[in-house]
Amino acid sequence: MKKILLVEDDTSLRENIKEMLELSGFLVFSTPNGKMALDIAEKETPNIVLCDIMMPEMDGYEVLAQFSSCESTKHIPFIFVSAKTERNDVRKGMDLGADDYLTKPFEEEELLNAIHTRLEKAKQLESIFLQRKEQDKQHDIRSLNELKNFFDDHGQLFSFKKDETIYTIGDHSNMVYLILKGVVKCCGLDEEGKELITSVYSEDDFLGFTSLTENFPYREYAIAIEEVELAGISKTHVKSILEENQSVSLELLNVMAEDLVHIKKQLLQMAYSSVRKKTAQTLLLYSQAMNKGKNTPLKIARSDLAGVAGIATESLIRTLSDFKNEGLIAIENRDIRVLDSEALKQVH
Repeated sequence: MKKILLVEDDTSLRENIKEMLELSGFLVFSTPNGKMALDIAEKETPNIVLCDIMMPEMDGYEVLAQFSSCESTKHIPFIFVSAKTERNDVRKGMDLGADDYLTKPFEEEELLNAIHTRLEKAKQLESIFLQRKEQDKQHDIRSLNELKNFFDDHGQLFSFKKDETIYTIGDHSNMVYLILKGVVKCCGLDEEGKELITSVYSEDDFLGFTSLTENFPYREYAIAIEEVELAGISKTHVKSILEENQSVSLELLNVMAEDLVHIKKQLLQMAYSSVRKKTAQTLLLYSQAMNKGKNTPLKIARSDLAGVAGIATESLIRTLSDFKNEGLIAIENRDIRVLDSEALKQVH
């Protein structure tokens, strides 16, 4: 319900206007003088003010001046309702910042039309202000952390259950995601249709980056390893942010360069390392992604571990058994707990 502050020293007229506005669905606060009007406005924050000009103690011009000088009331639409009909009086009121000027006597429809017009204009101005505020926030993004905060605050939220597909090969890449919770594996298929895990992403990582200038389809698919929550922003929006903020673009390039180094290291490991080293490095990778340093069990399928390590599942299981006997890990049903990460780093 919209709130109207009515400032009118004529008791009979004030009551008549108040009743008319209440019957039209407004919540009306009325007062006979300007000083009380300021107190009411600061307390109730009305959506619009109707004010007489000729009043004792403080006339309407002074009331408007007071409203205009106060940060909390200067945005409130202000309409003069007065018996002063001279052109100079009208001009003075408008020059002081009034939004409209109605002369007494007036028709009910005339008053309601003026109120609705000013309320609608105020709504449009508020919408423009909010849009500019959002644009300013976008332009103020100066670091990768601020970009992530922007995703968190303004991104479209998505939830996925364990083993649910987030996107698949051939889907159009319209969005970039920030992982708010959970772990995601990205996979490709070899010529025989065998799944190859290309990367693992966890909380606070970006997901789904492809070309920002072309609408290329995804060339891999992404699956939730555990329950996942994502915040997504359209690629068009991300592109505009990066174009406006060079420092953020450079930070993001550094992150992508580090990812490429990691992928190359993983490929070399898959090609030349021993089964033991591949298994140890894969355990450390998942431990970092899923536990973030916490000593909690890894709830991960043996096939996923083998896929990242680039070895047969049977070979991985035998190696895990060896690691368990050596005291490097503990196996609790299907879960794995890393007991000695430093020793795993030294495995050859």
